[in-house]
Amino acid sequence: MSAVEEKLAELGLTLPEVVPPLAAYQPAVQTGRYVYTSGQLPMVDGKLSVTGKVGGEVTPEEAKDLARLCALNALAAVKSVAGDLDRVARVVKVVGFVASAADFTGQPAVVNGASELLGAVLGDKGVHARSAVGVAVLPLDAPVEVEIQVELDQA
Repeated sequence: MSAVEEKLAELGLTLPEVVPPLAAYQPAVQTGRYVYTSGQLPMVDGKLSVTGKVGGEVTPEEAKDLARLCALNALAAVKSVAGDLDRVARVVKVVGFVASAADFTGQPAVVNGASELLGAVLGDKGVHARSAVGVAVLPLDAPVEVEIQVELDQA
């Protein structure tokens, strides 16, 4: 087990299976030392547990937990191409999309769920640049979607 996966275990988490693509794309691709993930939904065992708009049917607290799950799915996608999460030199960028009710403006706090998970698991390597974007709707009516870009160390 990698050190990153041991840290996940300490946090009571396990790395899930990679979420299969919903359309014509790959969950993650590597080019040089960088891995880019596709947008990851908060899927568990191939299903969304919650749907709807944040600030409407979904509370900001629920959405933050869902963003955390998206980041966990993103790490699984990274591992699928990198082979070992211990190769992550740093998380470069996180982009979070939040399906938002018309008056909801708390997108940064929602996407903190992903950022905080990456920091807890990867320490200083998890510190990153970030965007948190409110959108009208996401695939499958998901409340949150997260994509990450990571740099791998020389291998």
